[in-house]
Amino acid sequence: MLRRYSVHLILALSGGLIIYMADQEYLSLYVMSVLMFMGVNVILSTSLNLVNGYMGEFSCGHAGFMCVGAYVSSLLGVWLFAKDKVFGAAVLNPEYALYAFPFIILAGGVAAALAGVLVAVPSYKTRGDYLAIITIAANFIIISAIENIGPIGGSRGFMGMKRLVNSMEDIIELPWMPIWVFVFTVFSIWVIRRYVSSTFGKGVSAISQDEVAAEIMSVNTNKIKTITFMLSSGLAGIAGGLFAYILGYVNPGSFNIMKSTEVLVMVYLGGMGSLSGSVLSAILFTLMLESFRFIIPVINDLAHQIHIISPDYDISQVWRWVLIPLLLIILMQFRPEGIMGNRELGDVFPWLKKFYRFK
Repeated sequence: MLRRYSVHLILALSGGLIIYMADQEYLSLYVMSVLMFMGVNVILSTSLNLVNGYMGEFSCGHAGFMCVGAYVSSLLGVWLFAKDKVFGAAVLNPEYALYAFPFIILAGGVAAALAGVLVAVPSYKTRGDYLAIITIAANFIIISAIENIGPIGGSRGFMGMKRLVNSMEDIIELPWMPIWVFVFTVFSIWVIRRYVSSTFGKGVSAISQDEVAAEIMSVNTNKIKTITFMLSSGLAGIAGGLFAYILGYVNPGSFNIMKSTEVLVMVYLGGMGSLSGSVLSAILFTLMLESFRFIIPVINDLAHQIHIISPDYDISQVWRWVLIPLLLIILMQFRPEGIMGNRELGDVFPWLKKFYRFK
């Protein structure tokens, strides 16, 4: 019995320890921010791997669905529980914010899932490079549409979410954002694991192997593609909602093609079709980006001193556009299968299977 629930126990203890350390201020705000963004990246990486890895499609516009979730969750939360110049007085008492928050995040996920139909329907007839172009176009369509909606800030962005977070902390004095990020990260991994391990999820792998053969074997490929794209987009929307409330500000420029490229790097770094690999790569990628925040200014100062670049030029403004695509190129050249390939931790360490295998 203890072995069967060991994973649940470890997750509960790990989450409780992190929350306790945050509540007692043993962890700085910076460290907590890194941990929360790590959770967001885990959701993004695992959700995109569902399409690009398990189903064998090629989606390149995941940040667009993250953007939908971020804006819907932000607008809904501010409209319901925070006084704002856009919506006026709050519709509901802020004391209910704590109990409504998970539904607000899920609403963003539902909106993103519906937006995922923009990609799901064209995927019936297109694959590979053509589908990649469609997903990139969807990313640009979503961002351009939001940038041109003046009442919600347009290209300036939208803010006010911090008031909702403060309302939750006023009700019960706990670090609620780390709690919700942890809960939704575990929830996302659990949903994807259950989905790909189900009988219905086997059709996803069948499409990846041979879509024509899957149709001959009576697999409803259009239905499976629609559900898989919507699930992947919905989870990206949940990640976007959490991202918006962590920052307290959301801007359409945060969800451009570079953000989609970051998610692609995490998927390919971990391994296509490996849930464990996506989790590991998201953690490693987040830590790598944070280390660059300290390394790049040093390189920038050194380059100025030895006159490699102009004193007026700041390399720290463009380093992401160079290093992240470069990492993707290096990865494709030397380790195209990623860290885990298509294996899970249970395949590398067989003794782990007895702790989490579904009955």
